Amino acid sequence: MIDPKNYTYRITWSPEDEEFVGLCAEFPSLSCLDENQVDALKGISELVADVVSDMEAKGETPPEPIANGEYSGKFQVRATPQLHRQLVIEAAEQNVSLNRHINTKLARA
Repeated sequence: MIDPKNYTYRITWSPEDEEFVGLCAEFPSLSCLDENQVDALKGISELVADVVSDMEAKGETPPEPIANGEYSGKFQVRATPQLHRQLVIEAAEQNVSLNRHINTKLARA
């Protein structure tokens, strides 16, 4: 049984709706609008809990919460040769390793 509290929630402002939007990364098709940030979070949390409960009642397996995953800190990224070269040059100009340079760029993104 999955605890819906372990899912990844986010609240953002929607200029189109002029309300806050509650989102859940593990359920990208779900959202909840509200004028209040706290209520948007409460709304999406309750919606996800209902969906998880329905899925489990039907014998379906809800998505695993991102927070429950184990992460090594390693992943491979493919880039064009031109981008690879550009990143190597930038790292050399800053006198840091390519790994450190890319980590810094990712942290700023």
